[in-house]
Amino acid sequence: MTSDIRRPFKRILLKLSGEALSGDRDFGIDPSQLVKTAAEIASVRNSGTDVALVVGGGNIFRGLKSEYFGVDRVVGDHMGMLATVINSLALGQAIESTGCKAVVMSAVQMPGIALPYVRERALEVLAEGRILIAAAGTGNPFFTTDTAAALRALELNADALFKATKVDGVFDSDPELNPNARHFARLSYGEVIARNLKVMDLTAISLAMEKRLPVVVFNIRKAGNILKAAKGEKIGTLITGDG
Repeated sequence: MTSDIRRPFKRILLKLSGEALSGDRDFGIDPSQLVKTAAEIASVRNSGTDVALVVGGGNIFRGLKSEYFGVDRVVGDHMGMLATVINSLALGQAIESTGCKAVVMSAVQMPGIALPYVRERALEVLAEGRILIAAAGTGNPFFTTDTAAALRALELNADALFKATKVDGVFDSDPELNPNARHFARLSYGEVIARNLKVMDLTAISLAMEKRLPVVVFNIRKAGNILKAAKGEKIGTLITGDG
């Protein structure tokens, strides 16, 4: 088992699912949940931590399920990328309403809607104390927003990749279905892969493992958890080490 190296982080990449913005709704964006999430993110930036975000689009459309609707997978993934842009724009405006500055950059060029994602400019945005929201995944089909989050975290020199979920970290089975599910406080990348734990997709975990990027998985439904994780408090699950 890997040792716990948690500490206050200077720069984080936070991966949010689209469902994190939908609250109790089955679809779309819940305005009250959007405001709460934006306030939590702003509190992290106001504490002195640099914050970059990657937001999924599953609350609007999932490319992986596109074939059920007769939509080609590539087209479906493009639709999913557009969904992430909608979520990113909404979250960016909600963050701005807190008094923090936010910039949305898209991996798919959208003049007049979002700035193009360019690493050098993205690094400048973070250095200026603004929150960066990287939209449209990697800009390529067949890659999830988990993989986009790992990629952006590495490109932006983040100290850790934060994965926000609806449960208290990583379990050996779904704790919402199995009350006896075992919680892991710490895991190695190798254990995540060997146990086939559905934390992030294999490409994302492999990227983190190759570059030894710590991954912190925690429950976003509990107020203050993003800030606690950024401060290095022992919440959720820490994934690091060689396995």
